[in-house]
Amino acid sequence: MKILQFLVLLLGSLQTSECVRCFAHFSLTSGQCNHELGEVDEDDCCQNPQYGYLETSGVCQSCGPAVWSPWSPWSRCNVLCGEGVSQRSRTCFGIGQSECDNAEDKLQTKPCSGTCCDTKGWGLWGTWSPCSVTCGGVGVRKRERVCSSSSECRLACSGSSEETDNCPSKETCPVHGGWSNWSSWSECSSSCIDDQRDDVTIPSKVRYRSCSNPAPSTDTAPHGNGCPGNNLQTEFCSEIPNCPVDGSWGAWSPPGPCSISCGEGLQMSTRTCDNPAPKYGGRFCDGPNVQALVCMSPCPVDGSWTGWSSWGECSSSCIPQGEAPIRTRFRSCSNPAPSSRPPGKVCQGDNHQIEDCSHIPHCPVDGGWGSWSPFTSCPVTCGVGLQVSVRTCESPASQHSGLPCPGEGRRTSICTTNVHCPVDGVWSEWSPWNKCTFPFGERNIRCKQLGGSQTRERQCLHRAHNGSICSGDTLTDRRVCYDVSRCYLKGTWQGWDSWSLCSPSCGQNSNRFRSRNCEPDYSGYNPTIGRQKEKATFFGKPLADCGSTPDGGPDIENQPCVNIPPCPPQV
Repeated sequence: MKILQFLVLLLGSLQTSECVRCFAHFSLTSGQCNHELGEVDEDDCCQNPQYGYLETSGVCQSCGPAVWSPWSPWSRCNVLCGEGVSQRSRTCFGIGQSECDNAEDKLQTKPCSGTCCDTKGWGLWGTWSPCSVTCGGVGVRKRERVCSSSSECRLACSGSSEETDNCPSKETCPVHGGWSNWSSWSECSSSCIDDQRDDVTIPSKVRYRSCSNPAPSTDTAPHGNGCPGNNLQTEFCSEIPNCPVDGSWGAWSPPGPCSISCGEGLQMSTRTCDNPAPKYGGRFCDGPNVQALVCMSPCPVDGSWTGWSSWGECSSSCIPQGEAPIRTRFRSCSNPAPSSRPPGKVCQGDNHQIEDCSHIPHCPVDGGWGSWSPFTSCPVTCGVGLQVSVRTCESPASQHSGLPCPGEGRRTSICTTNVHCPVDGVWSEWSPWNKCTFPFGERNIRCKQLGGSQTRERQCLHRAHNGSICSGDTLTDRRVCYDVSRCYLKGTWQGWDSWSLCSPSCGQNSNRFRSRNCEPDYSGYNPTIGRQKEKATFFGKPLADCGSTPDGGPDIENQPCVNIPPCPPQV
């Protein structure tokens, strides 16, 4: 019957199916849904009884058959001192929640005593902390206090453990100096480098800045700090050429043999333009270097390089991927230029130099997504599952403070098998024991020392879709017994039974009770029954007579349960 009811409820939910957020796991302990799959029809989600779904109210519902959660731990006593109660609760989860056994048994209550009668509560406030500001407006200070009670008595400490307060400051904050921008570079102190002096001085250029952005305050206590560093920067002008050096004749040499290396030669006396020799484009010595009447061919003039120019700008302001930017500098074969008639030797080497700009920062590289991978195969063979496709931020990867790839690197798709997952059977509670009867015929055995037997039953509930049957094969339990219902027996007092739980478990007029245990005397009964000598049980409640109680008091005690919370409103 219960199996049919469960299937009717399940079919009813399928007929009114709506789109829900489906989760791959439902926790019977917390009642929470975990591992979201996505939005599907409720009937598709609940093809797997292990799944759960979120209702529009935000409550998570289990797709499985109705089952109780574990009892929560007992709460702390609801009063700090004196008599109170402690409670625990459980929740029925699943389809057809009214099918949980004892569906109303959701809350249990038992008396307790608060142990915090002598609690000390909060200690004294500590001293105020220094103000968060020492100048320029209103700051904050705070102080703290410590709860002196033990952990179970912390409810005695209501309120905050920290207190804050505004603390104004009348002092004006000092203004610390800040540098202005650098000025432009000045002209070099010379247009060329004079290397003819004993103390060669390379020309320089300068730029300035001032401590005025802002200027440090002088009317505060303390004064504002000055700007760190120098207000002047000097840089050598190494990129300018050397100064031209004009040639000057040396002394005439004694007359010598005729030289024909540059045309027709005669006996002549020579002098050399080396006092000093011309350099860096300076003028050669005026006048002849020989004294003779000759038809003299001019000598070739070999070329000489000028100094290198300063480096040009880099081809890019940052280093891109693949190829570094470059910069170039030049020189010319004009110091002096080679003569054309007769031809002088040209300068050897290159007239320009190129170098990589490795000193500048790398260009930011924004990340780019690679291609999406194919979706994974459906990971389940029944119900619904989650297929996954991923992509990586590597086309290119983000580098040098570039932006990461926008969006997600993972996407999912729900796959539906349209196959209901197996629903395993679960045992119902055992039914109450049937009446103890004589096994042979209709003989009445009540209050007689004749053995009988009795049975109880249980059912394997909720099994469907080829789910596993309940473990064990016992649908019926049997035991041998004596029927002692309302039988008069002598008995002896055995002390008090345990106190019951509070009833009702919430609201007003709640009580608990306990009874003195009047133990019936079964000594006239054989402890075993039948040829198999099975251990006998006594079925029913006898009218045991233990006489007066040992202390003359009642055999039943009632006690009110106090300070019980009101019942929660019915949903």
